[in-house]
Amino acid sequence: MSRHDPALDDLRANVAVPFERAHAMPKAVYTSEAFAQLERAHIFGKAWLCAGRADALKEPGDYMTMEISGEPVIILRDKDGALRGLSNVCRHRMSTLLEGRGHVRAIVCPYHAWTYNLDGSLRGAPAMTLNESFCKEVIGLPQVRVENWLGWIMVTLNPDAPAPAEALAEVGALVGHLGMETYSETFREEFRWATNWKVLAENFMESYHLPACHAGTIGGASKLEEMVCPVGFNAFNYHFILKNDTVPLALAHPSNTTLQGDERRMTWLLAIYPSLLITLTPGYFWYLSLTPDGPGHVKVLFGGGMSPEWMADPSAAENLARVKALLDDVNVEDKGCTERVYRGLIAAMSHPGPLSHLERPNFEFAQYISRMIP
Repeated sequence: MSRHDPALDDLRANVAVPFERAHAMPKAVYTSEAFAQLERAHIFGKAWLCAGRADALKEPGDYMTMEISGEPVIILRDKDGALRGLSNVCRHRMSTLLEGRGHVRAIVCPYHAWTYNLDGSLRGAPAMTLNESFCKEVIGLPQVRVENWLGWIMVTLNPDAPAPAEALAEVGALVGHLGMETYSETFREEFRWATNWKVLAENFMESYHLPACHAGTIGGASKLEEMVCPVGFNAFNYHFILKNDTVPLALAHPSNTTLQGDERRMTWLLAIYPSLLITLTPGYFWYLSLTPDGPGHVKVLFGGGMSPEWMADPSAAENLARVKALLDDVNVEDKGCTERVYRGLIAAMSHPGPLSHLERPNFEFAQYISRMIP
């Protein structure tokens, strides 16, 4: 796909107009396999992506796996307790090594039992003594960049990407007072939906859909006239909502005396480009981390937990169960809404319409996509 591909040209024309005249992104940006390959190479192959929360890997040997632009990756705690990223492909016959999440003392290939230490160095390989070219000291798993950013495990294949602390410094300025690095993850799940990853990302970025799409759950807790969508930043966009007491866990715990006024009931929605979506409240958080699976599907990592004050509350388990049940219902609604959008995108008579002032983050996201693809 060249830089003169019609989908890319249409996207650039789409974001060249003032926001007040903006429309939704062109259909081919969502539905084209060739455009999806461009995103894989120029966005997901170069950006910082989220593997989840750092407290999900508590002990040396705890690991999780992910795939970045077709590259299998292991993230683990090494023997010194540091986060480490490694290629998840054996240096022998190139089998993948680990799957899912778990705990290991060493990484053992399931094909021929080549064994690697937690730092990626090769510990041993059976029946290799007669190969004169074999030297285990020079064979190890390639390292992958991993950083703990405010409690998030951030991973990239790009050796030149600025560190998250630098690229996302404005996030700390906005929500540092909430201390999200102190929140504890209490659940983590994965699922796959029949929609484009950008449809789900955009769904998160705007709360315009809440009253209608979430009429059965959280729609009544937010008012369109109270929603604020400020101008975002190059690396992320955001907006916030003032919540009532329908979900007490969304408010600051009574023992929290540092948050004042509206800070105690403000829900922040942070869209960290390209695919980490965080809802952060004074009491709990939840997030989605998205991995494209072709134009028409997205793999979703869904997790969440609570602030220290709510974790210490005697009714923590009850409160968490209540909010988790609510979020599960919200996900059912979002799945329906975003999958209907994708079905509409592939319809012959559909056409992108004008954006509301509450969809400024969507327009900025389109600008980001356009900016990242050369």
